[in-house]
Amino acid sequence: MTHHDCDICIIGGGSGGLSLAAGAAQLGAKIVLFEASKMGGDCLNSGCVPSKALLAAAKAAHYAKGAASMGIYGSAPKIDFAAVKAHLAAVIDGIAPHDSVERFESLGVTVISEHASFTGRREVASKNHTVRAKYFVIATGSQPAIPPIDGLADTDFYTNETIFADPNKPGHLMIIGGGPIGIEMAQAHVRLGVQVTVVEALSIMARDDADLVARLKARLQADGVRFIEGIGVSKVRHIQGRQIQGRQTQGREAQNNIRLILGDGTCLMASHLLVATGRRAVTDGMNLHAAGVDVGKAGIVTDRRLRTSNKRIFAIGDVTGRQQFTHVAAYHAGICLRNILFKLPAKIDDSSVPWVTYCDPELAHVGLTYDDAVASWGADNVTVTSWDLADNDRARAELHSTGMVKATIHKNGQILGASILAPAAGEMIQPWILAIANRRKINSLATMIAPYPTYGEASKRAAGNFFTGKLFSPRTQKLVRFLLKF
Repeated sequence: MTHHDCDICIIGGGSGGLSLAAGAAQLGAKIVLFEASKMGGDCLNSGCVPSKALLAAAKAAHYAKGAASMGIYGSAPKIDFAAVKAHLAAVIDGIAPHDSVERFESLGVTVISEHASFTGRREVASKNHTVRAKYFVIATGSQPAIPPIDGLADTDFYTNETIFADPNKPGHLMIIGGGPIGIEMAQAHVRLGVQVTVVEALSIMARDDADLVARLKARLQADGVRFIEGIGVSKVRHIQGRQIQGRQTQGREAQNNIRLILGDGTCLMASHLLVATGRRAVTDGMNLHAAGVDVGKAGIVTDRRLRTSNKRIFAIGDVTGRQQFTHVAAYHAGICLRNILFKLPAKIDDSSVPWVTYCDPELAHVGLTYDDAVASWGADNVTVTSWDLADNDRARAELHSTGMVKATIHKNGQILGASILAPAAGEMIQPWILAIANRRKINSLATMIAPYPTYGEASKRAAGNFFTGKLFSPRTQKLVRFLLKF
């Protein structure tokens, strides 16, 4: 058994843990990092990176058909599904060195590829190592939450952790869950020639603006995705023998041998099943009780400085039960660095946390939704300003006019939130993030000089619409007529 003493011991080598380890090591702290699985965590290996690579391949296939309305005539693309999955693996392999054990060891981090658990308030142990540290940071992330559906445990199904590695093409992919993961995978697969059905017990993309979600849904339906909303799955049955997860053969592509029974008795058949019903914090097996760390229903309980009930132990990223995004985990890492290394009482601020669903078009959001703003400020103090991409010249030129910029504004001009449906919504949302984070008012975007013609100009137009009623009012016209006398 090897013993280590260090300044910070980090448990988890995903986005948050690696960001913290790299920053702290380069600032001179002595770091020990535990990662029992793959460096880079979910984001690199089974989340953000492979999903966006798959969406990119699907987009290439979709637009290979040409654009007849522009006078461009293509043909149905030949899709090599195994080659598509090889593309995903190549992208992961290209990024992996940045997250590798070798890179972090070169930064001075001691990396231990074993599972760690607490043996006390100031010590953890693994199979071959013990570590005592001044501070600990738990960054173990999250994993797919599997619902207790009758028969699901006896059925082979995909999660985001397994779907990207299978080189075989499904015949009919059934997706349980209409959140961002389910919606992204639905469009990606349908554009790659797979029949896709999404079953959502409530409504798809429930966290996002309902009007923009309806537009996105219509686009996915045009692609060929079938949606069943407002009813859940009560039973799952696997018939005609069992398939081995991740090892299905091409000969079984078209065999619809998975049966789903919905709550109203409707029977659906599919060849493959993806469960995308959310994620849960990974807290098992760490003996957190021995460390005096409290765990709630959503994950490890922390204060706004990300300290647990044991003030020498911090928790960051998905394991805290807060918003489960890679960029949030990296943000949390920065908060920890300021608290631990610089002794600054830095606190998290969730008011400007963005999220993006990377479909075509993308759907992005930051800040409060209109309903949340009304709940906080009252309907009389909140308004919505918008601009439709149908009136954006760049969108019209490229025939990508399905979309809109919508912003929720306090009557005093304070920007409370924004939602964008557009081809590059993840890029377009960024000025709104900056404005909300810095408490800027809507005139800061309305007076911005936006290059023409760009999709981003729609944000300026939406901001300008906030002032339209007052600017072109009879009162203003009367003032202008008076001033023109001089």
